Amino acid sequence: MTLSIGLIQTNTGIDPVIEAKLLAAQIGEAAAKGAQIIFTPEMSGLLDRDRSRAASKIRHEADDIVLAAVRAAAARHHVWVHLGSLALRGTGDKFVNRGFLIGPDGEITARYAKIHLFDVALGTESWRESAAYDAGEEAVVAATPWGALGLTICYDVRFPALHRALALAGAQIIAVPAAFTRPTGQAHWHVLLRARAIETGCWVIAAAQTGEHADGRATYGHSLVISPWGEVVLDMGEAPGIGIAHIDIAAVAAARGKVPALEHARPFRVVGP
Repeated sequence: MTLSIGLIQTNTGIDPVIEAKLLAAQIGEAAAKGAQIIFTPEMSGLLDRDRSRAASKIRHEADDIVLAAVRAAAARHHVWVHLGSLALRGTGDKFVNRGFLIGPDGEITARYAKIHLFDVALGTESWRESAAYDAGEEAVVAATPWGALGLTICYDVRFPALHRALALAGAQIIAVPAAFTRPTGQAHWHVLLRARAIETGCWVIAAAQTGEHADGRATYGHSLVISPWGEVVLDMGEAPGIGIAHIDIAAVAAARGKVPALEHARPFRVVGP
């Protein structure tokens, strides 16, 4: 089964009103190009490292204008949309980094909260996502007309066990929306995503943020589509825009048939000092 997918590579800023209008227009453009399901990056509605400023614009899911605009656009153009993630208010004092799968009727069919939070120091850059966000606790596989979609977000890509669990639960496609930093992107982005595709025998779809952002950060771009055999089918480079790729879901069974690593894994114990 062949599926036409759209990727939106964005340079998200600090005003959700602007981002909502832009995303709605881009979904329409991708649909006009033939995309049946459209993928957006992590933090598609607001990217702001100034947490006090961001707090005034972060809403609960029911009140988020970006989510509402994307749902309306999905219904208007009758397409599926994987909204990579939004910063939303949670149940306590912290926020949640949550992604959504939206059907062609505009209804939310699945939600996923980022499990692994980005707490790292990269030379002059320091990130502590857990200071403002609560971690998710559940891995999610969602049904689509073309096959099962496993949901992850950004830093999750560094945890192979999550992706293996998604594949064992039936995922044939894994989404990895991201806002990867430039230092880590240049060093690890392509190799990590190719590894996750090869290990699981899944298509990997990674819509990414790119460029210099209004909050002062810089992201790597290079939204990717990777086959279950590890081939890069689409690399969008560094410019914002829309990419279209055509994928064959039958490639999943073909890759797993050649190297059935999911079936061959065995329990073991570690012996050490």
